[in-house]
Amino acid sequence: MFFIFGLRTSVNRSGVVTAVCRNCGNRAAQVITRRSTKFTLFFIPLIPVRTRYVQQCSFCGAEYGISKDEARSLPVG
Repeated sequence: MFFIFGLRTSVNRSGVVTAVCRNCGNRAAQVITRRSTKFTLFFIPLIPVRTRYVQQCSFCGAEYGISKDEARSLPVG
């Protein structure tokens, strides 16, 4: 008997916010995404292992993690 298991990451775009980038200092659109990694068994996602929120600048492409509370408090448009 054998088991097929692994990890699968799904990326969901939460929205776009206009803000000042931490990296380049320009006021540009910041894309907020939620990345959730789940443990899979026989290609069925079962248990969430990790959830990250990421903010990416559309001007310079810099990407950095933000907290869940910070992601929810941003005025997404």
